[in-house]
Amino acid sequence: MNLTVIGTGYVGLVAGTCFAETGNDVVCVDIDEEKIAMLKSGKVPIYEPGLEEIVRRNAEDQRLSFTNELGSAVKKSEIIFIAVGTPQSATGHANLSYVEATARSIGKAMNGFKIIVTKSTVPVGTADLIKGWLSEETRQPFAVASNPEFMKEGAAVEDFMKPDRVVLGGDNPEALETLKELYEPFLRTGNPILVMDSRSAEMSKYAANAMLATKISFINEIACLCEALRADVSEVRRAISLDRRIGPHFIFPGVGYGGSCFPKDIRAMISMAGDNRAMPLLTAVEQVNERQKGRLFDKVKNHFGDDLSRLTFAIWGLAFKPRTDDMRDAPSIVVIKALLDAGSRVQAFDPEAMEEARKIFGDRIQYTHRNYDALHGAAALLILTEWNEFRRPDFARIKSLLKQPVIFDGRNIFDPADLRKLGFTYYSIGRNDG
Repeated sequence: MNLTVIGTGYVGLVAGTCFAETGNDVVCVDIDEEKIAMLKSGKVPIYEPGLEEIVRRNAEDQRLSFTNELGSAVKKSEIIFIAVGTPQSATGHANLSYVEATARSIGKAMNGFKIIVTKSTVPVGTADLIKGWLSEETRQPFAVASNPEFMKEGAAVEDFMKPDRVVLGGDNPEALETLKELYEPFLRTGNPILVMDSRSAEMSKYAANAMLATKISFINEIACLCEALRADVSEVRRAISLDRRIGPHFIFPGVGYGGSCFPKDIRAMISMAGDNRAMPLLTAVEQVNERQKGRLFDKVKNHFGDDLSRLTFAIWGLAFKPRTDDMRDAPSIVVIKALLDAGSRVQAFDPEAMEEARKIFGDRIQYTHRNYDALHGAAALLILTEWNEFRRPDFARIKSLLKQPVIFDGRNIFDPADLRKLGFTYYSIGRNDG
């Protein structure tokens, strides 16, 4: 099939590349000329494991191309995916201005029947709005469908190539059959394609993210209670995760969730509900998460006192999660800002997110080339992202480089008993560290 994907962020670039990987001819469109030039040269503007290799391979095989010319791409495509950003507005609503502009541009360029598919995370009812925008711009026939993505950053390629399910929403049976045919190569193991109305499809994305965010805030609430009552959240987590009704996923305590999806989507759901349909559960999920981002800084103050102005702190981990360079709503931002506001110096390292951190903090913090370099002269080490390369460090080396052997572990990657035996003062989340 001939496809156009509009938007080359995480969603659009991964989707377009994976569609090309199964033999389709795909044109990826973006208004950012620098980004398109980078992609044409074989470079990927985001860090996502495995993505650059398949981008390069499919571009070399001429199944995948990149352009700033939306009109020409639309004209030669059967299916057009909208994968542009839906940033959060000041009120929490998803801003649909990019979606509207894209839909209108598609309408103006149409030269025959097209299937227009929303891949972006959009509020319930957006498919109906897109139909209206298209109708104002064209008399050509079209079908609009909703196809939310369920990819995890850091595992997006694998998630797209081997999805748990594919959700399709719409009211045009022929268009939905075409989309089912497009997705069949990704579902050879028998995982389902779920066909429903567009509003239910749009809601399914928000509901999935809301459930996952709720699990994270729930275990963080339990972690806080465990600390107060001298229980160990790691043991509690182990006990409840073996209950098949609960399971082991997304119940790891820490310094809160971040990224491009959970924070924005929770706020969008609360906003969608409006004043007449309060959502106290999701409001609490967000409140717990925002509070949790400050927990590690509170532990720092409890240990060192209120005056942190003469101290330097080492940070390991800046991205909101491992295997990505994404720092949107990352807990590290909250912690570092709190340290800087307290007059502290910060020396930071992350395997992939250093350039993103520079965009946020500029020269207000020091960036190191290796994780151990961040420790020189620091009063303590703070771990904010659970990268695998941090899990088995040289503790003797850490101890020799820090002014004091103190670790604040915001992701519970070390064992408290082991750290005490090695002579560290160790703080984690929800465990009896004393």
